[in-house]
Amino acid sequence: MDRLTLKRGGQVLAPSLFTVGNMACGFYALLSAYRGEFSAAATGILVGMVFDALDGRVARLVHGDSSFGVEFDSLSDFMTFGVAPATMMYGFILKDYGVWGYPLAFFFALCGALRLARFNAVAHDLGGSKTHFTGLPIPGAAGFLASFVLLYQIVEEGRPARTWHFLMAQIPLLYGLAPAMVAIVALLMISAIPYPAFKQLRFFRPHSVKMLLGILIPAILIFIYPQNAIFLIFFAYALLGPVGWLVRLGRRLIGRVRGTDGAPPARPH
Repeated sequence: MDRLTLKRGGQVLAPSLFTVGNMACGFYALLSAYRGEFSAAATGILVGMVFDALDGRVARLVHGDSSFGVEFDSLSDFMTFGVAPATMMYGFILKDYGVWGYPLAFFFALCGALRLARFNAVAHDLGGSKTHFTGLPIPGAAGFLASFVLLYQIVEEGRPARTWHFLMAQIPLLYGLAPAMVAIVALLMISAIPYPAFKQLRFFRPHSVKMLLGILIPAILIFIYPQNAIFLIFFAYALLGPVGWLVRLGRRLIGRVRGTDGAPPARPH
């Protein structure tokens, strides 16, 4: 085996180790959901997101991109962000809805699989976009559900300290809407609504002070109000796609009223 082959093997192995970490978190989340430890399951899903974010960056850093890595990453994502959240939500609340609980949980897992399959197909044929995703990314959908479970655990465990009272007052409403939330984020995954990818952000350049603050402020809020801030971040990202789509639709409608170029129509002479 020559040195070039060993080097290439190491380049592929490095990001795969983080993918294994992602898969391990998903397996832990599944076991925790089976035992009824939903807070632990949600934590496993969120930690899996950290590994998932790192494997791609490590692959680009060491030039270890490969078709094997893409497929392995998708399998890990399906376990951690598709099957694990569906199992967690079924045990946490959907089982209380009788015959509708299982189809709804399966629908989330199915949409996650379709989302990953579409992403791989587009990436293989067209190379994918570095600026946006088509549909809500599956880690974002899983993170939203996991952060909701962690938020609800504040009420379950009677720990009201260091929380946002307005948000805590909405928890009973959110709990009642949990089945709808599962269905909505599942549909957002397979939608054609664009979501920002944040793949090309550079936080340490002079012109990126706003970007740096955009990371620093949420980090401080997460440190002080962890469950509250994490839930609101995922909630805001899930809303970002539909809100942006509505804004663009409104601009197009206004442009049609004013004229194809967006300017007011000329007065007749």
